[in-house]
Amino acid sequence: MNHSSFSIDSILARKAPAKRKISHEESPKLIRVFLQSSSLWRRFHSLGTEMIVTKSGRRMFPTLSVIISGLDPVKNYVVMVDLECIELKRFRYSFHQSKWISTGPGESELPSRMFVHSDSPARGAHWMRAPVSFDKMKLTNNQLDNNGHIIVNSMHKYRPRVHIIEQGGEAQTRHSFSFEETEFIAVTAYQNHRITSLKIESNPFAKGFRECEVQGMEMGNLGVGTGSFQSVFPLIFPYFAANLANVEK
Repeated sequence: MNHSSFSIDSILARKAPAKRKISHEESPKLIRVFLQSSSLWRRFHSLGTEMIVTKSGRRMFPTLSVIISGLDPVKNYVVMVDLECIELKRFRYSFHQSKWISTGPGESELPSRMFVHSDSPARGAHWMRAPVSFDKMKLTNNQLDNNGHIIVNSMHKYRPRVHIIEQGGEAQTRHSFSFEETEFIAVTAYQNHRITSLKIESNPFAKGFRECEVQGMEMGNLGVGTGSFQSVFPLIFPYFAANLANVEK
């Protein structure tokens, strides 16, 4: 399948009548988009957010969800997301420095695919009624993916961009929004154990991992073993890193 068939321009071309002019507005004055769960995103950002990618596709956590205001209630809009590769470098995690560092030029990027929200197109009143979640969006490192997942390169940094396409009239206008705190490094396995801990703590689908932590602490308090769960976490971290990815399928 042609990779360009998932690009924003090809999607717009399919939805727009022939010879329709497409304009781009970089700084919309009325339409506003707010990042939901921004405090959680900032916690991850402060540590260096990592997102697992696989050949079959993996969902993001935290989930990208936004609140939209300022739309015309009766006009139709298409809402979609793509990923912008920023810095165009390859990164690696330095365990000694506890941070991500660049290691040189990044790999070539395919044209960015778009994830179109399943409610598209819909009236502005619909989009403003409740938060708009992109929880079904998946990331893959399969360069030949034909499932419509967003293709990324491992160990590269990306930032999601939300696009709102206003339909009708002689032109379609694209409003684009992005948030610095949603930047992440694409990885095939978590590198920073603090990211793993935060995902276990904040992901509602990671209940089993949190229960294991509580049980480990209780065993430590009862004198079972040599210490609390926290003291042995570095030893069992590979187990959590390998299994937490299954929670995000």
